[in-house]
Amino acid sequence: MSELKTIQRTHSFQSKAMLQQQLQTLGIQAGDNIIVHASLQSMGWIAGGAQTVVEALMETVTSDGTIIMPAQSADNSEPSNWKNPPVPEEWYEHIRQSLPAYDPHLSSLRGMGKIAECFHRHPATIRSAHPTHSFMAWGQHAKDWMNGHFLHDSFGMTSPLGKMFGTDVKIVMIGVDYDTCTALHLAEYRAPGLTTSPDGAAVLLNGERVWATYDMAHLDSDFFPNLVEAFTEVNPEVGIEGLLGLATCKIMPMTPLIEFGTDWIAKKRMADAAVEG
Repeated sequence: MSELKTIQRTHSFQSKAMLQQQLQTLGIQAGDNIIVHASLQSMGWIAGGAQTVVEALMETVTSDGTIIMPAQSADNSEPSNWKNPPVPEEWYEHIRQSLPAYDPHLSSLRGMGKIAECFHRHPATIRSAHPTHSFMAWGQHAKDWMNGHFLHDSFGMTSPLGKMFGTDVKIVMIGVDYDTCTALHLAEYRAPGLTTSPDGAAVLLNGERVWATYDMAHLDSDFFPNLVEAFTEVNPEVGIEGLLGLATCKIMPMTPLIEFGTDWIAKKRMADAAVEG
């Protein structure tokens, strides 16, 4: 959508002060820990754009809280797995030998959106070490939660998601649906029956750029909206929904959702296996 069309569908002026008021109405306050997925375009025209949104979030939760966002760089991965878009097979080995090593400051985000890209540029944001499936955070727990993100555990219990599990983190979805809810991958990892296939990425090892291989889980976010719908049917009081800018904003507690999702996915995998068998 062009900026002109965004302006035309925004019928009143939108500022940081307005966003802060909306966040407070949604129950976001100082000291909160939030993992944010956001579409700037869905929010309408905002004076200052992504920077205004990031500042509104930071000034609302303050440094007593924590803001987390996914910071994935999917282009640093095994090229034979690339589908959107694919590359010629004869390029595969050249890519493995040529991709720059992951750098938390320099490596770009892929498909994370303008708000996440702006958040990445903030000098106090800390990004985790996974070359493909990193997270980034600002605030009280940023250093602890982003520390030690191992290659073999993209979204498991030693990942930033695992460190956040059991705490009071809130999932905040701004203008996006739950099929983009990265936190739910932790439920996939915790549920029995997880399968893997080979993957790889360019990393620094003892100061030298190398191509590192690891087993990556098979993940499927397409059913996440159905999972969340099932969760809200039995927990109708836990979700909050309202507006942030022009976008629908959905807020859900992370730990109860992951606990429910782990059991839900385990049952789904058993049912799928029975059908296939």
